[in-house]
Amino acid sequence: MFTGIITDVGKVLELEQRGDLRARIASAYESSGIDIGSSIACNGVCLTVIDTGIDGSQHWFDVEISAETISKTNIGKWVAGSRINLERALCVGDELGGHIVSGHVDGLAEVVLMENEGDSTRLTFQVPSELARFVASKGSVALNGTSLTVNGVDGATFDVNFIPHTKESTIWGNASVGDKINLEIDTLARYVARLAEMQGNPQ
Repeated sequence: MFTGIITDVGKVLELEQRGDLRARIASAYESSGIDIGSSIACNGVCLTVIDTGIDGSQHWFDVEISAETISKTNIGKWVAGSRINLERALCVGDELGGHIVSGHVDGLAEVVLMENEGDSTRLTFQVPSELARFVASKGSVALNGTSLTVNGVDGATFDVNFIPHTKESTIWGNASVGDKINLEIDTLARYVARLAEMQGNPQ
């Protein structure tokens, strides 16, 4: 489990197709402190560490990514040099600063509008219709692994305000219209919607 609070911005060093896709990611995380088999959220996708190392002063870890994961996320757009949001798995006793995030991406949202508002930037996202009903004004979403609060919703679009700190400490400072973003809806919203369905259609 994760919280959606980004703790590092990594860089894709290498990509290699070995049946599954293998990626090597540079990070400020010390490789000696990353256990093989541990989980790291990479742009919001929970991936399992299969190797670690250090080249000079550059720490790195390797992950394997299945075709199914690539088909559901924006990992297919990764190239050597791509910058990605990183978060290590939540430990018991850690501060829960965002919201509970599983690292299981529900679909892709597209940036359709960007507007500067003072030092902040408001981004509007278009989401698949089957996911739109789970997004609520003032509710939470995870976008590329970042825990964010929804400002407003209009049909299948919603908008989020990015403060300067978020833009500087994540990859959001480089966002552009047309970007496809990993979207994980709030687990609580999913269960509330399911309960509403069950009450409306009693067995």
